Amino acid sequence: MSNQPPIRPEYQRELTPLEDFTLATPLPLRVRLGNQTWLRKSLLLLALVIIWEVAARWQNNDLMFPSFWQTFTALREDIASGELPNRAWLSVSLLLKGYILGTLLALLFSALAISTRIGRDLLSTLTAMFNPLPAIALLPLSLLWFGLGNASLVFVIVHSVIWPMALNTWSGFMGVSETLKMAGRNYGLKGWRYVAWILIPAALPALLSGLKIGWAFAWRTLIAAELVFGASSGSGGLGWYIFQNRNEMYTDRVFAGLVTVTVIGLLVEGLVFATLERLTIKRWGMQN
Repeated sequence: MSNQPPIRPEYQRELTPLEDFTLATPLPLRVRLGNQTWLRKSLLLLALVIIWEVAARWQNNDLMFPSFWQTFTALREDIASGELPNRAWLSVSLLLKGYILGTLLALLFSALAISTRIGRDLLSTLTAMFNPLPAIALLPLSLLWFGLGNASLVFVIVHSVIWPMALNTWSGFMGVSETLKMAGRNYGLKGWRYVAWILIPAALPALLSGLKIGWAFAWRTLIAAELVFGASSGSGGLGWYIFQNRNEMYTDRVFAGLVTVTVIGLLVEGLVFATLERLTIKRWGMQN
């Protein structure tokens, strides 16, 4: 008896060709437009503008609540005169100094914390002490220590940035997988090289989150400090612009200053941070 398995007969079936069949059908126009993020956000902003205009007309009190068109007119006039761009540039340039310094200090504290036990104890103690402390509360001491100048504002901006940034960076470093850490040690990486080549790239989503939180804290702190502190060295930024127009009862210009603050925040969030995320963590598959 043969042990060979039976051979089954083979059949070849001819499939009926498909005719007039489209493999992909285009989405409806409504669905394609709904998938555009910029369009959805633009419609939301337009809805807010309409609500603003309707509420202002219903209030019918230009001194208390000017309309969108009145605010837009004041904004256009002060941009054309150059006053508002100059005020905005003073605020942004001062903010960048404190923001960069606070970010560097936060990275330094986080690097020390991930490297040494003393650094970890120092970071946890300082963040527990100073993170709940509002930066604007340090403004009187800042004026006493650094005088009436930009250094006082830079000091409170650094305080508002360093602690949330350090917490996010530390959390990101602690979330790096042990496999990557061991790989870095096997290659002989230590100190700043270990932090720069292993920890920072692996913890980039947490770092970017800390950068965005630090920017928001610094922006709010600067405007609040200028409202309280006023002009610095004979000139003032957007906070001083808002405060000065409030004293002179130019409510439309107060709203114009607030709109400028909001627009700068949207531009930084939508252009700088969104582009950075798209070129790094989204491109590398670290974020959906």
